[in-house]
Amino acid sequence: MKINYEGKDKKGMILRIERSSIYDGEGFRTVVFLKGCPLRCQWCSTPESQSFQIEETETNTYGQVMTVEEVLKEVRKDSPFYFHSGGGMTLSGGELLAQPDFATCLLRQARKEGIDTAIETAFFGQWQTIETLLKHVNTAFVDLKFVSRELHEKYCGVGNDFILQNLMKTNTCDAKFQLIVRIPLIPGINDSEEELRQMAVFCSQLDRMEHLQLLPYHRLGTDTYRKLGRAYKLETVEPPSAEHMERCRAIMREYVEKVR
Repeated sequence: MKINYEGKDKKGMILRIERSSIYDGEGFRTVVFLKGCPLRCQWCSTPESQSFQIEETETNTYGQVMTVEEVLKEVRKDSPFYFHSGGGMTLSGGELLAQPDFATCLLRQARKEGIDTAIETAFFGQWQTIETLLKHVNTAFVDLKFVSRELHEKYCGVGNDFILQNLMKTNTCDAKFQLIVRIPLIPGINDSEEELRQMAVFCSQLDRMEHLQLLPYHRLGTDTYRKLGRAYKLETVEPPSAEHMERCRAIMREYVEKVR
């Protein structure tokens, strides 16, 4: 059966599509990773997602151009799993807001077909674009790395004014979506008591936030840096212990009730 809808032939740069994820929203998810990101977080575990161009190494090709319909053909293959598990499609990155028209078309059509939609984003973009996109989203996972602008510039390569402003604007957004804020905890970088308290106070002002997630730093992407010929700047940083994660959680629970 031929499916026609607005934007079906719009093209985007895709890194990869992963099936049966249980970490990117409720139920079993098909995760569509878009390629290209304006941030350069020093702990990024998917450096192959940063460039907007197709990249090749001796063993891998990172990136391919696909249309909205080509992506959805892959997503639809897992429809039985969505409806039995409460899962759906998660749009991730890179940064999906760097391809806003493509992302919006993909999310809109998925919702029309009854597929639950989630996004994973840094909220680094214009609010008008985000507000339009959120109309087609069930759950938004938004990263918060720092409240300090100086630290964000130092470790992520850009300021965080857009990010903080956009998060606050969700308080008055009419779209019906669930907001979950994620904080990647990087030992020695954003886990000082001062920064933790600043982030917790900020999150306590987000009326739409369902809960706050603390994500422990890991080193899973270091081999990809080597393949791409890039230096990994956090070689000496070790993942946090369970005890340290719990201490950080205790600090933030002074301001935010639900911290996972």
